Amino acid sequence: MGIEIFSVAVMILAFFAVFDLAVGVTNDAVNFLNSAIGSRVASFVVIMTVASLGILAGVTFSSGMMEVARKGIFHPQFFTMPELFTIFMAVMLTDVLLLDFFNTHGLPTSTTVSIVFELLGAAVAASVIKVVYSSDAFGVGDYINTAKAFAIISGILLSIVVAFIAGAAVQFLTRLLFTFDYETRLKRYGALWGGIAMAAITFFIVIKGAKGASFMTSDAVVWVKSHTVFILVAIFSISAVVLQAVMKLSRINILRIIVLIGTFALAMAFASNDLVNFIGVPLAGFNAYQTAVASTDPLNIPMAALNQKVHSQTHLLLLAGAIMVVTLWVSKKARSVTETEISLGQQEEGMERFESIWLSRTIVSMVDSCMGAFKGLLPKRMRALVRKRMDPRRGASTVTHGSQPSFDLVRASVNLMVASAVVSFATSLKLPLSTTYVTFMVAMGTSFADRAWGLESAVYRVTGVLTVIGGWFMTAFIAFVVSFVFAGTIHYLQAPGVLLLMSLAGFIIWKNHQQHKGRIKEKEETKIFNLKKIKDAPAAISNTFEHLAYLLKEIRESLDVTFDALFTQDVDTLSRQRRKIRQIQLWANIITANIYKVLRLLQKEDYKISYKYSQTTRRLQKLSDGHRDIILRSYVHLSNKHKGLLPVQIEELKQIKACIVDILQKVEDTFHQKKIVDYQNVIDQYKSMRAMAELFHENQIERIRNDTSKTRLSILFYALIGNSVMLAKQNMLLLEIFNESFQLDKELSKSYFTVDTN
Repeated sequence: MGIEIFSVAVMILAFFAVFDLAVGVTNDAVNFLNSAIGSRVASFVVIMTVASLGILAGVTFSSGMMEVARKGIFHPQFFTMPELFTIFMAVMLTDVLLLDFFNTHGLPTSTTVSIVFELLGAAVAASVIKVVYSSDAFGVGDYINTAKAFAIISGILLSIVVAFIAGAAVQFLTRLLFTFDYETRLKRYGALWGGIAMAAITFFIVIKGAKGASFMTSDAVVWVKSHTVFILVAIFSISAVVLQAVMKLSRINILRIIVLIGTFALAMAFASNDLVNFIGVPLAGFNAYQTAVASTDPLNIPMAALNQKVHSQTHLLLLAGAIMVVTLWVSKKARSVTETEISLGQQEEGMERFESIWLSRTIVSMVDSCMGAFKGLLPKRMRALVRKRMDPRRGASTVTHGSQPSFDLVRASVNLMVASAVVSFATSLKLPLSTTYVTFMVAMGTSFADRAWGLESAVYRVTGVLTVIGGWFMTAFIAFVVSFVFAGTIHYLQAPGVLLLMSLAGFIIWKNHQQHKGRIKEKEETKIFNLKKIKDAPAAISNTFEHLAYLLKEIRESLDVTFDALFTQDVDTLSRQRRKIRQIQLWANIITANIYKVLRLLQKEDYKISYKYSQTTRRLQKLSDGHRDIILRSYVHLSNKHKGLLPVQIEELKQIKACIVDILQKVEDTFHQKKIVDYQNVIDQYKSMRAMAELFHENQIERIRNDTSKTRLSILFYALIGNSVMLAKQNMLLLEIFNESFQLDKELSKSYFTVDTN
């Protein structure tokens, strides 16, 4: 293979660099945006602008990190240029596919862990091939930079523990100082606290990171390091004075300034630490190509030149930063990745994304026991003081229900300051620890210290954390294995192998894109159930019944399709309806959570309305349970190849189906039209349906006696009729709640409903 083909390979690596920048920023945007977005510190445009400026500043500090891709995992002097291109091609293909997969599913993973283990997997594959076909006395371990690789991996794993403990400790002390009702105390010593925060950020990002900055001369670095104390004191003093002046001369909350500066800082730390993950490998490939072309034997010369320090050009780093900024603004997948961290750290109880598992329950039980024993060692007066200052309800009055963020500005500022400090310090040591690990674990530590993980939510939050961490370890395993396989494929198939893998990657990315569009559509449908007027109880109740109308419509259409599929024994259609169960259950849970939020307002206004309105949750649960049971029983019966319904059973169930579908339609129309009606016709229809069900039960008993209906078929038949009657009853009771709730409050009825006197 001639040297000319590798010029094409360089261009392919350049293309991968651009694409990897896009998918990488999409995944890692969650790291520096979540605190600002979760606390609603400013408008979305302002937050994005600040983060963009931080990225552009941070890329110029990443020059020293580029050495990791060239010599951090393997010894380049033992490889030739074609062998290195095999490694680099495999790494970039794997990285693009892996990150795009996680982005599609809205899961934050570590770009650092992925690139490190991809380099390790591909390098091990190339080393095994060299050992097998070479007569040298080298082993696989001789080709791998085991000491550096172990240091990098250890740093990544250690960062999980350090970030959680640091976040929890700093947040606990900060909350003790400010409490949740922080505005008064902020005026007293907020400027001093802000000065400390600004000094810490300056120390870790500017002073510790100066050595890796592409624009810093050696003399400038020496001067900065020799005047560390002076710079720290100056930054602290200037920041404290400026922040104090801002508080005195304006009504600006200085925590907003600190959070925005922290967003800038963490975006800067992300860019300086993680840019190597996206362009380090292509740049190393370009350096290898330049070295080979300049030699007399380009295909066989050892790549010892990659061991030398190379100072990256600032304009190339800024170009990469510009691509990252554009992606940050236009990527829809970046929005999908931000939800997990916010949901696991939100202060308010609500819908939990994860279910509890035995391990999370065990961990919560152990921690609760340990905390109980520790509390017993503290004096009662100290426990009472800590409990008082850590009470989240002290700050509840400062934020209305409708605009309440996931967490307040105090926690947001600690999240950003601690995370940026840890990441920047690691960057200065040239340890490419995971920005995702650090920011996520800092956020979990601060939420834990802030008592966001109460007994009502702890098991779900711990499950979420375990799920995310488990995904991180899977990232390492998948990255190593896939990169190993890709490197072997490229080595043996060469150029056709690269084209084959690129075609496969293109197809998988297209499929991921289609799947993500479906997830976005489902998410948009879920937004229908969000309460927008939670401050206004009457409007919120009105919206609840409007949401119920949408839910009843989905249940009606689903049941209509399910019965028809059961009659015709269409397993594929039932399988699609089975997948729809999760969506309807989610919608029902969201409406239930909304009802509880409204009840907190109604308890102070009208007990009778609160009681009637609260009954909606019971009816809602029974509706979703009945819908689920009908679909699952039908699907399991057909998928197990049991005997289909008898013709006479189908005719009877068609009558039951017509009744329940008609009742659902009537209740749905009532809720949509928001008319208080005389629902006697629904009651009569329900009674008629019960009588019909009793007759069909008698018919079924006769079929059991003459052995025309087997046991499993009889169980299915009874369950379908019983669930249908139960669903009809719940709809009748919902109409009763609808009418009586608003007849108890005439003003409510006049404002949001009309009374049908016909």
